[in-house]
Amino acid sequence: MQISVSGHHVQVTEAIEQYIHKKLGRLEKHFQPILSSQVVLTVDRNRQKAESTIHISGVEVFAEAESDNLYASIDKMSKKLDRKIIELKRKWVSKRHQGRQHNSE
Repeated sequence: MQISVSGHHVQVTEAIEQYIHKKLGRLEKHFQPILSSQVVLTVDRNRQKAESTIHISGVEVFAEAESDNLYASIDKMSKKLDRKIIELKRKWVSKRHQGRQHNSE
């Protein structure tokens, strides 16, 4: 998966980028292929925000999270993405099975 990381009012260090790659890399165990992901990190005063858009074969999945710690925001964002991808996969599998039931009748 191609991951691009950018920062708004924050310098993206190698450690932060590796942490994001580790967290988002786990999403591929639920769904393959994830084509790409854009992550934007924003820091405004005490607000640390992480947002990401993931591109999966014709569908975009978006999640954002904020907290007082950038790593905690990244964790929350990746958990939201994880739940959304699992739900998306569940819907796709359900539609596929419904199509088979209708064809066999």
